[in-house]
Amino acid sequence: MNLSQTRYWNLLLHMNNGKSEIDDPRFFFAKDGKTNAKAELNATIDALFNETTYDDNSTACRFPARKAWLEQELQITNFPNVECKEYNKILDRLDPKSATLVFPSAHINSPASMFGHTFLRINSGYDSKLLSYAINYAADANPDKENGVIFAIKGLIGGYYGMYSLLPYYEKLKEYRDTEKRDIWEYDLDLNQEEVLKMVRHIWELNGTHSYYYFFTENCSYNMLWLIEIARPSIHLREYFNYQVIPLETVHAAKLENILKANNYRASKRTILLEYETLINEEYMQIPSKLINSKISIQSVVDSPSIDSQQKMYILEAAVEFLEYSFAKNEMNKDEFLELFHNLSKARASLGEGKRLDIATPPNPIESHRGVRATAGFGFRENEAIGFLGIRPAYHNLKDSNYGFLRGTQIEFMNFELSYTDDEIKVEDATILSIASIAQRSEFFDNISWRTKFGWDRNYLDNGTNFIGTVGIGLSWGNKLGYIYAMADPLFYLDGNIRSAIGTSIGIVFDKYNHMSTNFEATRRWYDTGDQQWLIELTQSLRISQNTQLQFNYTYKDRYKINNLNKEQTYKLNFNYYF
Repeated sequence: MNLSQTRYWNLLLHMNNGKSEIDDPRFFFAKDGKTNAKAELNATIDALFNETTYDDNSTACRFPARKAWLEQELQITNFPNVECKEYNKILDRLDPKSATLVFPSAHINSPASMFGHTFLRINSGYDSKLLSYAINYAADANPDKENGVIFAIKGLIGGYYGMYSLLPYYEKLKEYRDTEKRDIWEYDLDLNQEEVLKMVRHIWELNGTHSYYYFFTENCSYNMLWLIEIARPSIHLREYFNYQVIPLETVHAAKLENILKANNYRASKRTILLEYETLINEEYMQIPSKLINSKISIQSVVDSPSIDSQQKMYILEAAVEFLEYSFAKNEMNKDEFLELFHNLSKARASLGEGKRLDIATPPNPIESHRGVRATAGFGFRENEAIGFLGIRPAYHNLKDSNYGFLRGTQIEFMNFELSYTDDEIKVEDATILSIASIAQRSEFFDNISWRTKFGWDRNYLDNGTNFIGTVGIGLSWGNKLGYIYAMADPLFYLDGNIRSAIGTSIGIVFDKYNHMSTNFEATRRWYDTGDQQWLIELTQSLRISQNTQLQFNYTYKDRYKINNLNKEQTYKLNFNYYF
């Protein structure tokens, strides 16, 4: 039996194509253990039989998963006895019974978090899942304290170490659901107690070790896949991914491997407060924020004869939620928070029982479209038939079905589209990166919308495909029917020279229904050459199934050729397939 070549031993070493993805030398006993599974196996057995210490620093205490597996495979019963106080203490605290894959959805205003995130929750015997523990993997960096461009570059090239952490689940909920305003989806894994114990043993082995963190590949979600495969080696989750690992795609992969059971939704502070905005009467809408800022007294609300009892309850409940959100954002000190929280809660309790907040569960992200999109279409441009072919490796734009996605978010990488006629083939679009956060403003959230794009398109004055760079900012408002937005977009084009411009856009999106959406945008540009240009686009999208979509698109573009205005119009029908 060649144990060093078995799948499980290679999983324990995080071996991928003969090389471990763990970059910490403390993880290995053999000098060449990172690349030599057999040498590491022999060195591990030798270290277990020849312990030099018999406490928490012993080999058996540091590597309980390796020890348990070797005892089973080789039927070893005479490894030296050691006392693992810290490991046993953690094991008792975790009390592992089951495991859950947790997906915090996209962060509306953070480009680093628009893909979402995944981590694991180890469920104990307690009824409340809040008392469970979360296993997280993240870059050892603080994006809020580092230049955004530097953070992005270092994240792409492995400029940070990735570290595992073990934290109480309620702390992760506070971070993602309350501070970052992200809805939480929990997917219970179909793993038995022994399989979860295997996972926990290996998590302990990774304690304090590091690996290089890569934003697209060896990221937070990818490293959770190792742990699930350790629990059940017959699962092959990592094989679904080659050049990129998108968090939501790992949930899709888990579904395809049939290891997901029940799911649960936890609304974020943002979602809860937006629900209160629909319940509180318009004339009382500003009262919760005034209570938080001490501009009116709590008692004046409780005693007001003009506000009915249920509205008072909604106002005070919303004030408590907004207070917790403000405190999480460090907008007040702890003493102020505690005093106001006590007074608001006491006032709300004095009103008795009222209607419970009933937040409808939104579409499940696991039922959203997949990350890669292939496009085929046909249409007419200037009365000439024209065809279209395109591919986009990742991930989602405003015209894709937003079923299961956060409204107003877009992040695309390497979108490529060709057009062809009898006479020529043109590059219609070659986007390197396009991100948009069209965040609607409300009573509780003064969001700023923004978008950026770098790549090639055919939206310049001439008829060519030119490089564009743009970063824009604006405002957006919406309701259940849809949303509107207004943007200002400074930009530049490269057409042999550098051409700068300022663009202003107004747009409207109707997205009330899950199976269809309508997008309209009109843009006026003023170029440094003195030229002006109109760009108008209208798109009607129909969601046929989870991974298929029809799009009817009309575009109007002002073109100039030898100072003559040409009004280019294109009508096209696209079929989009996601996989």
